[in-house]
Amino acid sequence: MGGKYRITGDKYPRMRPPRRRGRLVVVVVACGAVLGVAGWGTLQLIDVFTGGGGTASAAGSKDACSTKASPAGTAATKPPTALPKPAQITVNVFNATTRSGLAKTTADELKRRGFKIGEVGNASKQYDKKVTGTGVLLGPASSLNTALPVLATQLTTAERRTDAARTGPTVDLILGNGFKSLTSQAEATKALTALTAPQPTPTTKKGC
Repeated sequence: MGGKYRITGDKYPRMRPPRRRGRLVVVVVACGAVLGVAGWGTLQLIDVFTGGGGTASAAGSKDACSTKASPAGTAATKPPTALPKPAQITVNVFNATTRSGLAKTTADELKRRGFKIGEVGNASKQYDKKVTGTGVLLGPASSLNTALPVLATQLTTAERRTDAARTGPTVDLILGNGFKSLTSQAEATKALTALTAPQPTPTTKKGC
């Protein structure tokens, strides 16, 4: 061995280079870091898909606030629409059927219920024997949301029409072949009360 090593006993010195323990430590640390990051990412994904469970911060943005509509019973109410009273409405009653006296008896009943009565007679050729329903309520365009809805409470099944060329506040009730009688006074009064009563409007509340 050239005198460099002295052999004593039955054991020989090892000739391989020393282990590089520093590199092994670095590899172990790096693997641990990778596993730690992977585990943290997995926990974050689980937290996202399960909704977390942590307490939300009270300093959230205003956009995160929820908007809720208040129940109809506690909602603010609109003022009733200014509709004319029956005494302010003049009604012409025309008979478009073959039954005689129908316009007169109907006009008398409307008068008893508070309406003013204008003309009473047979319908014009445009409507005579051509109204298959219970009747037609006809008036100027201005009466669509005023006089016609009030008159409609007395014959709820009648069709409403307007004539753009017509002027004046008077409206017509043209009785058709399906007419038997006006809506009962109790039901008509109930419908008229509902028509003029304040209507609830939903209000919204924001809460975080």
